[in-house]
Amino acid sequence: MNRLAHALSPVTDATPISARIVVNGVEGICDPLGGLYLPETGTLVVSDLHLEKGSAFARRGMLLPPYDTLATLRVLEAAIARHDPKLVISLGDNFHDRVGSAVMPDAFRHMIAAMALGREWVWINGNHDPDGAFGLPGASMDELGHAGLIFRHEPKRGDAVGEIAGHLHPAATVVRRERAVRRACFATDGARMLMPAFGVTTGGLDLRHRAMTGLFDRNKLVAHMLGRDRIYSVRFANLIA
Repeated sequence: MNRLAHALSPVTDATPISARIVVNGVEGICDPLGGLYLPETGTLVVSDLHLEKGSAFARRGMLLPPYDTLATLRVLEAAIARHDPKLVISLGDNFHDRVGSAVMPDAFRHMIAAMALGREWVWINGNHDPDGAFGLPGASMDELGHAGLIFRHEPKRGDAVGEIAGHLHPAATVVRRERAVRRACFATDGARMLMPAFGVTTGGLDLRHRAMTGLFDRNKLVAHMLGRDRIYSVRFANLIA
């Protein structure tokens, strides 16, 4: 919940410390809130919101605190307020299951509608929500080519230059002050990027996990780790298992 606390904290003179990156020649800003902002095109990219995760678990008889959708949307509101994007791209698993967008309460629909007002919005379909977003502003599609980049949910194996993907929820671990610290991260080698999960109740998969094998040139791979109000950029060789 660190990102939610940061998103809701009073405005101060302190500016969050972001990381500037380049993917396939396109400049971007990794925001501690978990979004990627592309200033040249005014595009904000987020991934794996997993909205209505609590209600999806409840339908299966497993109870979670029912605040995940509100908390995630509050963080998204803060990211949109910070960057005022022309286009928002949400990279799949926008909802935790196929019916999430249909059963989402009207109060949350109104929040999304307010955020989408005056800007374009694209919902990329994910493996959790392959049928698209129901009754919400914007367009649903399997992938989008835009401004020299390809936006999709699941990363493709092999050569995928310019790919911005989610799905794997990358995370990394470093040692700070003699303690192991694990954080969600943006992961990029300059050719492609994996986005951190934006949903506040989502987990993470370590960059050393076998599912990450073959996606990056590890000699160039950098983990841009989410801190409370800054990004910590660490080369893959300096991460711990």
